Amino acid sequence: MPFINSKISVKISDEQEKELKTRLGQAISVIPGKSESWLMVGFEDEYHLYFKGDDSKPTAFVEVSVYGSANSSAFSDLTGEITDIFGDVLGIAPDRIYVKYSATPDWGWNGGNF
Repeated sequence: MPFINSKISVKISDEQEKELKTRLGQAISVIPGKSESWLMVGFEDEYHLYFKGDDSKPTAFVEVSVYGSANSSAFSDLTGEITDIFGDVLGIAPDRIYVKYSATPDWGWNGGNF
């Protein structure tokens, strides 16, 4: 039950959004037990992001929420995947991307909790 939400400073086209969604769906599998079949993805483009006081370069803030416990090694691997994906698709440099992880033992779906 992962959710990846991205705040992106640049406009993304429908084609870019679909490519991001597809590649994030593949990348989520680096976290044991996670797959695209339960992945929810959201994008907020043209978001006003300032990094180091500067908004002149493409920037992204990516939040990854997962059901279960934290897996620092897998999260580190996913950060590499995410920076590659956003770099390839949107031209955002890895040093302009923050990735935040949160893991929770409580996750609701379909009127109840897992």
